[in-house]
Amino acid sequence: MVNSNSTYLQEGVKESPKLLTRVKQKMRTSNYSPKTIDAYVKWIREFILFNNKKHPSEIEKKEIENFLSFLAVKRNVSASTQNQALSAILFLYKNIVEKEIDWLDNIVRAHKSRRLPVVFTKEEVRRIFSYLEGTPRLVCSLLYGSGLRLGEALRLRIKDIDFDRKQILVREAKGNKDRITTLPLSIIPELKNHLNKVYLQHKEDLKKGKGKTKLPYALAKKYPNADKDFYWQYAFPADKFIKDKETGLVFRYHIHESTIQKAIRRAVKKAGILKHGTAHTFRHSFATHLLDDGYDIRTIQELLGHSSVKTTMIYTHVSKTGAGVFSPLDGIK
Repeated sequence: MVNSNSTYLQEGVKESPKLLTRVKQKMRTSNYSPKTIDAYVKWIREFILFNNKKHPSEIEKKEIENFLSFLAVKRNVSASTQNQALSAILFLYKNIVEKEIDWLDNIVRAHKSRRLPVVFTKEEVRRIFSYLEGTPRLVCSLLYGSGLRLGEALRLRIKDIDFDRKQILVREAKGNKDRITTLPLSIIPELKNHLNKVYLQHKEDLKKGKGKTKLPYALAKKYPNADKDFYWQYAFPADKFIKDKETGLVFRYHIHESTIQKAIRRAVKKAGILKHGTAHTFRHSFATHLLDDGYDIRTIQELLGHSSVKTTMIYTHVSKTGAGVFSPLDGIK
């Protein structure tokens, strides 16, 4: 039976007060990334609907455990996905509901994946790049040449590309951390040419009374005219303008991830590569090839932005594994 206090969800279910709006506002002020905010809101909504729209203050420990176990048993989610759902629920109770939750010790845990990452060889990378052009080729150059995640490359602001130091400053990466990675020398001329075109487009936008961009956090209030500055614009802006639902700002967001993903799928197919290659495969290849070239694991850890070197160690299992080993089959043939 639905309690009278359960009318609080939004987007299809009435809410008063708007619980999910409060979650978003609290996460923004706590400097969470937009992607993390969307993920937490999604899990909180699913959690509440799973419990028949009961208000979180009325949901008991056992019901929380049931939801998390359901994700592992029925939905067959990964361990990282289950942990993200748990983090969202804990954030809700600590920051919004302000209710203590006892230790959740009766959760069926999702199994951690032990799969090795898919990695392209250097020759496969060359073949794939021969079928890429324009912006997708440039973005993929940063995925493979700098070890960026796709979202990190697309969210890149012009001010965070340092041509003099040959570095890229990655803002608000996974875990809400900043890091510095390398800027490939070979793409600098092409990247500068691309940014010149972005500059001309930005100048035209300003003439038309547009040209503003969405600034992170409260910078728009602190620096009223910064949203028009060229260096704050996205390095890979979209062709069309969008309207921000909250502020009403009409601006150019970065190009959509699917644009790059589709280009990669086409290029991998044309190159005749029989691997499930994605945008993230370029990042895996970046780390593996650095290991192959003799770079130490700690350096690679910093470039990738991993919190623990254990995460980076996975690439040691695919770096030159079996290379130089004389197979016994070759001995009898």
